Amino acid sequence: MEDWENYTYDYLEYGEIEEEVQGHVQGEPLHIISVVIFCISFVLGVIGNGIVIWVTAFKSKRTVNSIWLQNLAIADFVFVLFLPFSIDYVLRDFHWNFGLVMCKLNSFILMVNMYASVLFLTVISLDRYISVVHFTRSQTLRTVRRAWCVCCGVWAVAVAISFPSLVFRDIIQLHNKVLCFSNYYVQDRHSGAMRHMAMVIVRTVVGFLLPFSAISVSSILLAVRVRYSNSVRLPSFSRTISALVLAFFVCWVPFHIFSLMELSMHYSLHLHAVLKTGFPLATSLAFFNSCINPLLYVLLGKKVRLLLKRSCLEITKRSLREITQSISATESLSVQAIGALEEPIALTTV
Repeated sequence: MEDWENYTYDYLEYGEIEEEVQGHVQGEPLHIISVVIFCISFVLGVIGNGIVIWVTAFKSKRTVNSIWLQNLAIADFVFVLFLPFSIDYVLRDFHWNFGLVMCKLNSFILMVNMYASVLFLTVISLDRYISVVHFTRSQTLRTVRRAWCVCCGVWAVAVAISFPSLVFRDIIQLHNKVLCFSNYYVQDRHSGAMRHMAMVIVRTVVGFLLPFSAISVSSILLAVRVRYSNSVRLPSFSRTISALVLAFFVCWVPFHIFSLMELSMHYSLHLHAVLKTGFPLATSLAFFNSCINPLLYVLLGKKVRLLLKRSCLEITKRSLREITQSISATESLSVQAIGALEEPIALTTV
């Protein structure tokens, strides 16, 4: 029981459930489902977000909107880039094989990019409201330089809020396994429960409630203004942003609900069965959000689709041109080689 009192999990990073004292772990079906979703998120997230970063950084005009989408894609890209550690952790039945430093770093990186994603969505929603409702004033306020300053501020806030992951993340040998977990029980059980509660509250407020409130209010005000004004029209970019925001909250709402439910386990285990079944699936859904965003860019963004089409055509033409030049060069060398061989034969014949 002494080991158990010093043992807790942070579900965001790994999607595992809290083991009982007897060492009971989640069932194999949940392992399989989690790994499948993680793998899909990794493949689609790396490819999709990589394409979005490439398009917004090198193939499109540098605007405020492209800067928002580029930084959001970077956050999602780095997020899914560290998923293989979580996949390996689940496949090994929650045995951490990468040491203390990577345990802390993996948790920290995932937290930073989770906060960065939701904060960038909040900034994008507020910026959409300002650019549409206060169009004239926004022309002087919305500059590329200021957008980059806002992005730096978002990343700084995300790093600061995620710093406790570097402090509390720890590894422990338990039941012949090395576990990577959030060690809030540094002194005693009560202080550990208070730290855990504070972390969950901060994560829920900053990662969900405040962004949800800001996005909801700005969206409602924007909808009212558009409905009662003939001069205000929503750009096509707004449809993409609305889809991104909706996807984020659909994917993350279950996770935050289960996070709040988890706090009751410090005082009662009656929700243990519910958490054991639902938390892995909720966490997998939250991870899946990072690969949905680039798909929405392509499906809803006309400019992104056009840029991707042009880029693919350019790559195809360049590849065909290089292949043709290579074939021509090979044929030329072959003709020269045959000519060089025929010349000594002709001299011998003479």
